[in-house]
Amino acid sequence: MTGNDRLRDYRSKRDFTRTEEPSPGTHEGSARDAPRFVVQIHDARRMHFDFRLQVDDVLKSWSVPKGPSTDPQDKRLAVPTEDHPLEYEEFEGVIPRGEYGGGTVIVWDHGTYEPLSHDRRGRTVPFGEALEQGHATFRLNGSKLRGEFALTRFRDRTDDGEEAWLLVKAREGRGGAAGRGTPDPRRARSVRTGRTLAQVAADSGEE
Repeated sequence: MTGNDRLRDYRSKRDFTRTEEPSPGTHEGSARDAPRFVVQIHDARRMHFDFRLQVDDVLKSWSVPKGPSTDPQDKRLAVPTEDHPLEYEEFEGVIPRGEYGGGTVIVWDHGTYEPLSHDRRGRTVPFGEALEQGHATFRLNGSKLRGEFALTRFRDRTDDGEEAWLLVKAREGRGGAAGRGTPDPRRARSVRTGRTLAQVAADSGEE
């Protein structure tokens, strides 16, 4: 499936004459030496973090209600959402009320990641394949999130519920010391502009 096909759901949910979110095909993606990741804080109907990993020519995306944690003891629920275009890594602003996902978005962290998944014989497993199998490990190289993490599917999509994953930080170093958890999203600042959610909303006239 091509990236354009993967973005069918993304396009169908948005009116690009109203939202400033990037429309697929209107921006040229640049060549990248390493796959990218982004974590956005989204103050929509319910506050949550959006965790996105570049897989080929799209951003695979999960909604993480409590946000990714740097504490290995925290197991964060992560619910898959539609694939997003690569340009979404840079999106920060206000999605208009009444539009899908209406609310304020900031880029809390972004950077590159290194796939780490291997099979039982130690052979490298392509990252997209690891996700399809339900368990993928990777090392984040961001401004705020650094080190090894894992995404593990614990519930498949059924007629009675949605697919669900866990996002967990690996224990590294002596004793796997606890990390700092996740910051208060309303006080958190954008890694791009240094602004809070409130400041982005105010700058857009959405106080």
